[in-house]
Amino acid sequence: MSTVLLLLITGVGLGALYFLVASGLSLIYGLMGVLNFAHGSFLTLAGFLGWEVGRRVGDGTWPGLLLGMLVGLVVGALVAALTELIFIRPLYNRHIEQVLVTVGLGLASVALFEGIWGTDPIQIRLPEWLGGTTNVLGANIPNDRWLLIGTAIVVLFLIVLFLQKTSYGLVIRAGVENRTMVTALGIDVRRAFTIVFAIGGAAAGLGGVLASVYYGQVSAHQGTSLLIYAFIVTVIGGLGSLTGAAIASVLVAVIQQFANFYLGGTGDLAIVLALAAVLLVRPTGLMGKVKH
Repeated sequence: MSTVLLLLITGVGLGALYFLVASGLSLIYGLMGVLNFAHGSFLTLAGFLGWEVGRRVGDGTWPGLLLGMLVGLVVGALVAALTELIFIRPLYNRHIEQVLVTVGLGLASVALFEGIWGTDPIQIRLPEWLGGTTNVLGANIPNDRWLLIGTAIVVLFLIVLFLQKTSYGLVIRAGVENRTMVTALGIDVRRAFTIVFAIGGAAAGLGGVLASVYYGQVSAHQGTSLLIYAFIVTVIGGLGSLTGAAIASVLVAVIQQFANFYLGGTGDLAIVLALAAVLLVRPTGLMGKVKH
């Protein structure tokens, strides 16, 4: 029983990390129709800069980690906003070119990160509590999972609050439904879409710092690896559905954890099969909109 509980809670913790990365992808695609393959670059850059700042403030301390998370958040938002302004905005409604540009950015950024920080993963130090465990009904749960789960819940709540309760959220939702009409009313939809990109980048940046907490290291390929899982989560949840991304993140991570433990490390195969099964039964994903 304790093993099942351990796999379940650690799976939810890993799902929280997947959600932080996938939420930005889902938000950007759902509101802007942009499939952003450079999303992993935001994550990796934020992870490296968060680590650089954090270790200078206090390596292995809470102030260092929290400042690193704040830096990751800001870096992710700024880089994403600049990417939208420079590369994406001129290519709206040109989806093939968008894909090519973002794929190119993703590949070039990995080479850039390897040139600056090297090709080997860099081990990081964490606050002592994060290296410990908490006993829950006989299962020793790594404490870093609680940090991941708590952060993902806060991010989900803040994004929903922004979209539902703020004037910019109203403009964004209206712009998605009828961009021409909103523009005709004199509202600058482009600025709202830049904000969407920045929010998605901020979530990815936060995920980048927390990915280094989860894995205990930061590397130039971290964003690329997590981006694959984020795309699987986004497709299973339904392209553009934030709620779907949250549900799919937990499902994918829990399946992966159980398959790795009980089926001899076949977690990646299991989630690919789950992706295929969902697409066969429901091509739009679990919470995706069905077009009539």
